[in-house]
Amino acid sequence: MSLADGADLVLTGQNIEQPAANVAEYYDIPLVTVHYSPMRANGQIIPIFPPPLLRRALTMYEWLMWRMTKGLEDAQRHELGLPKTTAPVAQQLAERGSLEIQAYDEVWFPGLAGEWAKCDGKRPFVGALTMELPTDADDEVLSWIAAGTPPIYFGFGSMLVASPADTLAMISAACAQLGERALVCAAGADFSNAPHFDHVKVVDTMNYAAIFPACRAVVHHGSTGTTGVGMRAGVPTLILWTIRDQWILGARIKRLKVGTARRLISTTEETLVADLRTILAPQYVARAREIATRMTKPAESIVSTADLVENFARMGRAG
Repeated sequence: MSLADGADLVLTGQNIEQPAANVAEYYDIPLVTVHYSPMRANGQIIPIFPPPLLRRALTMYEWLMWRMTKGLEDAQRHELGLPKTTAPVAQQLAERGSLEIQAYDEVWFPGLAGEWAKCDGKRPFVGALTMELPTDADDEVLSWIAAGTPPIYFGFGSMLVASPADTLAMISAACAQLGERALVCAAGADFSNAPHFDHVKVVDTMNYAAIFPACRAVVHHGSTGTTGVGMRAGVPTLILWTIRDQWILGARIKRLKVGTARRLISTTEETLVADLRTILAPQYVARAREIATRMTKPAESIVSTADLVENFARMGRAG
């Protein structure tokens, strides 16, 4: 409330849309949400289902989620002096004319842009948002890569790794079988007590945009940002997913034939070797390079998003 007081606009992520929307409504200022995967009911996100059936099921899911959280939302609205909600947040935002930026590439979900064309430009695609910030480790990593064969990248972002030591041992063994080197970004995992392997390099952080193009393939948890950088780099991908959004992107990776996916807790040394053999095949490498030419450029994504937000703020108060 205090931060939004006097602001021209409220911008929020997809996980806290409802409370942010209530604050924006209270101040009668525009609201922009940033979605990292399709959040609204549609017929494209799971292609094995008929679009009308899928759209209806997702609409029902939105309604159920609204009913489950209605008590909390109405409590906040009562405190703000607003009336109780009468519809799910998707309908509320559509009625207020809010802007819902789709921060992933249109090529990931063919047909989705056409389905949402009726939204009057309120669900624009901008591509994955990545900052490409340099790190202190970049020169060291690139030097290590240049001293040998291109490695396979491994990283799991903020996802919990049950046993970093066992995970590193699995990665090392799988790459040794294939005659590959491994580059591991620790990020949220602690590999400090893991064993050392000559063909494996572990770093705490790195600039993905600078490093991924020098790798043979990338193996990661399937966040929108990491997936976007990997696909822009034109290298095949293996997604070892943990949560829903990651599973969705893993399915899209498989459908686009630029890689494959598996649940992280179901991954073993044997499955990792098999999956790596799959994505390192020439047809996956060629397809990854082709899809890279159809991805939004990082700078274009950032500029487009900034322009959309600024122009929406200039339109004045919503409602």
